Amino acid sequence: MNKIKIYNILTVLISVLVPVVVALLLFLKWDADKLIFDLRSPNFQPIILIENLPIAKPLTFLPPIYATINAITAVLLVTAVYFIKRGKRQIHENLIKICIALSLCFLVMYISYHITSDPTLFQGEGFIKYLYYFILISHILLSIIVIPFVLVSYVRAISNDFKRHKKIARITYPIWLYVAVTGVIVYLMISPYY
Repeated sequence: MNKIKIYNILTVLISVLVPVVVALLLFLKWDADKLIFDLRSPNFQPIILIENLPIAKPLTFLPPIYATINAITAVLLVTAVYFIKRGKRQIHENLIKICIALSLCFLVMYISYHITSDPTLFQGEGFIKYLYYFILISHILLSIIVIPFVLVSYVRAISNDFKRHKKIARITYPIWLYVAVTGVIVYLMISPYY
């Protein structure tokens, strides 16, 4: 099996598994010394999955850190495009690799925060509430959609298929940038309610 075929299979697997695993993990709660599965529904009795774990405290310090990671990712994405337009392929490649690594760090911190902390409800009213939920929902949906785009863009670049890379990168870039920027906006809008 050639490398491209392997990359394509991995792209599909990762693009499906990451959102599914993240969705499932958001129903886990590390409460004191127990790992609990909780649908967070009034009619659902939480299920204790594992007991006698080390005591976990809520990781409430993480949201500003992962919001900052989103901000840095947005700046680096813009910078990466700046450099590729000036023919600085190696700088562009290094910046994109950093953006991918930052996105993975964000994901780990996001999951860690939500496993150890209760959800924070947005308490704004009127138009601002609708705006917040529009930004949040579009951020979440596009963060799922961008995964295969980033992976396919990256595979095409490392496979030296630059013509097709450029074609898909024109779609990937604005989606990824939107996800990074709206991640910061969502944090800024909900941070007064933490």
